[in-house]
Amino acid sequence: MEKAYFPMFVDLSEKKIVIVGGGKIAARRAETLTLFASDITVIAPEFSEAMEKLAAKEKIHCERRTYRPGDIKEADMVLAATNNIELNHSIAGECREFERSGGRRILLSVADDRSLCDFYFPSVIQKDEIVIGINSGGSDPGKVKQFRKELEKKMGL
Repeated sequence: MEKAYFPMFVDLSEKKIVIVGGGKIAARRAETLTLFASDITVIAPEFSEAMEKLAAKEKIHCERRTYRPGDIKEADMVLAATNNIELNHSIAGECREFERSGGRRILLSVADDRSLCDFYFPSVIQKDEIVIGINSGGSDPGKVKQFRKELEKKMGL
């Protein structure tokens, strides 16, 4: 691993989270975030079935449209998870510009470019009050998924 990332658990209960993208990756991350946060807005022109189900359960707020500059201005955390690399990079640049002009950090995760990320989104296991986050620093998501499944099996989940 190039850098060693410290696993840290953060209170997201009152944080505003914006996810740009409506596909499988965005839906998996949105679903995980619903365990910890209630102010989640997802912006995308189209949504996967999984994302639609989260919206129907009122776990997230969906805006069916293309991303517009300024959509992340009030966010505490932003996940750029579109299938458009240029858009993801543009969102990252905008996020950093808001930080420079507004003086507050917006936590950023860019699905297709770990060099732009402030954090790597973990694979999460939750049982009762226990929360386990698993991550490979973005280097091997497949290995993380496999390890999570093995651990869940051992835990009887």
